Amino acid sequence: MTDVLERPRERQRAKVAAYVALTKPRIIELLLVTTVPAMVVAEKGLPSGWLILATLIGGTLSAGGANAVNMYVDRDIDQIMERTQGRPIVTGEVSPRAALTFAIALEAVAFAWLWGLVNLLSAVLALAACLFYVFVYTLWLKRRSVQNIVIGGAAGAAPVLIGWAAVANEITLAGVVLFGVVFLWTPPHFWALALRYRDDYAAASVPMLPVVVSISETGVRIVRYSVALWALTAVFGVVAGMGLVYHVTAAALGASFTVLSVRLWRSGTTEGAMRLFSFSITYLTLLFAVIVLDELLRSGW
Repeated sequence: MTDVLERPRERQRAKVAAYVALTKPRIIELLLVTTVPAMVVAEKGLPSGWLILATLIGGTLSAGGANAVNMYVDRDIDQIMERTQGRPIVTGEVSPRAALTFAIALEAVAFAWLWGLVNLLSAVLALAACLFYVFVYTLWLKRRSVQNIVIGGAAGAAPVLIGWAAVANEITLAGVVLFGVVFLWTPPHFWALALRYRDDYAAASVPMLPVVVSISETGVRIVRYSVALWALTAVFGVVAGMGLVYHVTAAALGASFTVLSVRLWRSGTTEGAMRLFSFSITYLTLLFAVIVLDELLRSGW
C-alpha cells in the first residue's frame, strides 16, 4: 500500500525536477554571481535586502525561461550530442510544447515581477537579453557562425546591466565596462569547454570555434581574449574608482587566467582545456566577490 502511494509522489517529484532542469540552474547560478556585485557598485554600498532578493528572483525567472526556450529549439541536436542527451525534452520527460509554454510563462512572470517590484528598465533589459539569446544566438548564430558564442555572449553578460539598472534606474559607463568584462570572459570560458566536446559539436554540425579551426588556433584566440579581459578589469577598476584590494586581486586573477590560457595553447590537451574551464568559473566568482568586498570596505559598511 505504501509503495502504491509513493509512486505518484515520485512521479511528481521527477516531473518537477525535469522542469527545473529545463531552466539550466547551474548556468543561472553563474549568471547571478554577477548581478549582486553590479548592484553593490551602483549603490556604492549594500542595497536593501528586498531589492536584491526581488532582482535575483526576477533574473532567475527570466534566465530560466530563456534557457528553456534554448532547449526547445535545440532538441534536435541535443539528441545527437552525448553531453545533452539527458535533457528533459530529449528523454521525453517534458514534451516540446509543454517546455515552450513553460518558458513563455516564466518570461511573462519575470517581466511583470521586475516591472512591478524593481523597475521598468530592469524588466526591459531582462526581456531583451532573453530575446537576444533566443533569436540572435540560438536561432541565428549558433548553427551558422563561428562567432556564435562571441556575439551571443552578450546575453550572458546582461545580468550585470539588470542589476545595475535595478539600483540606479540607468546604465552608466562603469556598468557598461563591467558588462564588457563578462562579455570578454565568455568566449575563453566556453571555447575551453568546446575543446572538450569538440567531437560532439562536429557531429551536430555546430560551428563552434574548435570545430572550425585547429586546436592551436583556438588556443591563440583564447589567449587573446584572456589578455583583453585582464586589461578590461583594470579599466573597470579605474572607471569605477575601485580600491587597492580590487586592483591587486584582479591583476593576480588575470595573470592566472592568462597563464592557464597560454598553457592550453601550448599543450592543446583536453586536460588543459578543462583546467581552464574550471578556473574560469572560479575566476569570475572571485573577481565579482572582491568587487563587493572592495566596495563595502571603501564605503565603510
